[in-house]
Formats: sequence, C-alpha cells, structure tokens
Amino acid sequence: MRRAALSGAVAAVLVASLAGTAQAETFSPGSPGLADPFFPLAGNGGYDVSHYDLDVRYRPGSHMATATTRVSANATQGLSRFDLDFLGPRITRLTVDGIEARFTRDGQELIITPPSPIDDGTAFEVVVAYEGRLKPVRDPDGSRDGWVPTRTGAHVVSEPIGSPSWYPCNDYPTDKATFRTSITVPRGRKAFGNGLLVERTRTDNAVTFVWEMNDPMATYLATATNGRFKRLQRARIAGLPAYLGVAPSELADSRKPLRKLRKIPGYFEPVFGPYPFESIGAVVDDTNKVGFALETQTLPVYQHAPPGLTVAHETAHQWFGNSVSIEQWPEIWLNEGFATWSEWFWQQQTGQRTLERTFRHFYGIPADDKEIWEPPPANLTKPKHLFGESVYVRGGLTLEALRQEIGQPAFFEFLRRWASEHAYGNANTDDLIALAEEVSGRQLDDFFDVWLFQRGKPKNW
Repeated sequence: MRRAALSGAVAAVLVASLAGTAQAETFSPGSPGLADPFFPLAGNGGYDVSHYDLDVRYRPGSHMATATTRVSANATQGLSRFDLDFLGPRITRLTVDGIEARFTRDGQELIITPPSPIDDGTAFEVVVAYEGRLKPVRDPDGSRDGWVPTRTGAHVVSEPIGSPSWYPCNDYPTDKATFRTSITVPRGRKAFGNGLLVERTRTDNAVTFVWEMNDPMATYLATATNGRFKRLQRARIAGLPAYLGVAPSELADSRKPLRKLRKIPGYFEPVFGPYPFESIGAVVDDTNKVGFALETQTLPVYQHAPPGLTVAHETAHQWFGNSVSIEQWPEIWLNEGFATWSEWFWQQQTGQRTLERTFRHFYGIPADDKEIWEPPPANLTKPKHLFGESVYVRGGLTLEALRQEIGQPAFFEFLRRWASEHAYGNANTDDLIALAEEVSGRQLDDFFDVWLFQRGKPKNW
C-alpha cells in the first residue's frame, strides 16, 4: 500500500511537471516583422492592436516632446516577448498591464519582455513614456516621413515608414486600430489629428487638442500636424463635420481648391458608395521640407496650397487606400491607381477633360518614356519605385482600360463593390482581378497581365 501511494505521488508530480513543460512551450516571441517584400521588419507578429491613445506635448522651438503612447492589443499567440516599431527618443518608462517591463532597442525594434508571459487570446495594454527631440526618417525615394519639424510646429505625414519616428506602433497596413490623439502646443498654435475634434482646452501657456478616430485606421495615416494656422473651424461638408486649417501664407491660394472640396463627395458617392468616415477636411501647411501631399485619414495634409486635382485625389483615397487598404507595400498601385483614376473622373464630372480623352492623352505617350510605363504597377521590384509615375499613371490607365473593356455599368458596380466589400479592411491584386471577372462575367487574365505585370507599354489586350 505504501509503495502504491508513493507511485501515485510520483505520477502526480510527473504529470504536473509535464503539464508545466507543455504550458511553457506555448509561449514564444512574436516575430520582429511581417515579411513585407520591401520592409521586412515593418509590423510585428503575435498580436493585433485594437486602439492607440497618443498624448504628445510638443515645443516647436526646440522640436522637443514629452509623450506617452498607450497601446491596447490582443495576443494572437502565447507571447514570451513582443516588439513594437519605434525610432523615437529616450524611453523614460514602459509598462505592460500597469507593471514595469524590461525592454531593449535594436534599430526600429522596441523589444519588450512582459513581467509574465501573455496567453494566446488575452487582451493587454502597453504604455510607453518617452521624451526628447522628434525627428523624421528618410524613405527609399529620399523623402522625409514622419514627424517633420517646421518653422512653427511640425508637418506629420508617415507614408510608408514614418510613424515609428513619433509613436511606438505595429507599423503595418493590415493592423488597423482606432485612435485617440491628444496634442499640446503653445498658445497661438493649432494641432490636427484624425476623426473628430472632441476637446480643446487652454492654460496660460498652452492649448490641447484631442481628436478621436473611431473607424479603423492604418498607422501610417495618423497625423498630429501642428503650427500656426488660420480657419480651424467646424463646418459641414456632405452633411459631415469638416475641419479646415490653412497656414496664413497659403490662405489666398487655398480658397479656390478648398471650395472644391465641398462638392467632391457629391461626385464620388454615387459611384463609390457613401463616404466612409465621420468627418472630412484638409490642412494646408507652408513647408518645403516635404515634397508630397498625404491622404491622412479624414484630414489630408498638404505642404502648400494644392490644385483642385490634388484635392480630388486625396479625397478619393478616403475610399481607396484608407478604408480599403493594401496588404503589402508592393501593391501600392491599389491606392494610387484608384485615386489617379478618380481625379480623372472628377475632371470629367466638372466639365473638363473626358475619361476617353484623358486615356488617349496618356496612352499616346511614347513607349520609351520609362517613367510612365516602367515598372509595371503590380510588378514592383524595388522600394524606390513605390511612388513612381507608373504606379499612378499606368495604374490609373489600367482602371480606365478596364472601364472601356467591360463597360461602364459593370465597372461602376466593380467600384462600389470593391469599396463596400473590403471597407475598413485590406485587399490585394488577386482580389481585384477576381471581382472584375465576377461583375463582368468574363475571364480577364490576359487583360490584367498586359496592364499590371508585363514590362513595356501595354498593347494587344
């Protein structure tokens, strides 16, 4: 009897030991990247972010900031550790679920070891406090991305890799989240975020603007642009709260294009479907440090007064790029091709150049014009090609050629379904081809191969 009892006790210990071993084996590090072909360390594995709460106190003269980012996430595996993307200044405190956590930094990787492993399926919260000088990054074509200091504040545009310059994040288009952004700047300045302006408070020396983005948003579409602006106002455009901010030096040149914004949703909604977000607007800065406009969600940011065509382009991105986002960066044509076709459609709807005439104009460009025809928009091989002319123009021509190929009724159905079926999510080129074939009832492999994948000027499609 004593021997049997002893064997039972040993067995119990052995079972408990094995159980503990099995449990330990369920925890592993989240991957330090999501294997994007151009940016393999962008994003991180092992969790999904549901919400960001950003609090940035910025001193424009010194470009110094004191900031806190609160990341709410859900584990998609048992996590022994995980990464965030962050290139910002010195971290002063980091907690996981309110408890101090160990961390190291390696390039853009902020590697966090929580106080105890995180179970698969568990919600957790990371708080990162940091302070110091905020600086931009350089993207592959040489442009400044992220937090770009200006004379009176900062111009904040983060496509494709700039978000980690100013807040820790899971920096990849497939991990969308809601945002609350609080930006404190000196009195006399204004600060812009995404979504709705829900609070504005003043002290003797500072003013805080709090913005809430309640629809899912990719990290690169967040903004905190700030400085001296006129006409920060709440108006109505297409029945939506509208926010317009213009640098004083750009007021005269901005009036005409921003007036066009009031009518643009009315041209797009019958074809694309309802405007996808709860606010609309524009911020016009005065800076030569950034060479592009960006469709930051709900509130595009322009480095100078834009032409109306650019306003139409960035507004179209709210459907194509912001609501429906890419799965990998080499498929950026799904953003830019749609927005380029949309600006041509806007021209037609406003009595300017017809779509057919626009197509003839661009298709008439000789084959040896490599900027327009190379590389094929869905066959990019280098990160520096992401924002090349062929992505925009040949991408837009692909869609116009499709309209002519399958007829306008089928094409408009294709646009509406693309915007609605992938709303607030992600899609890829294969999804697009499948939908075009479904709505047209035709096999279109040769068409898309010629326009999207083959080198040289498309012909014989």
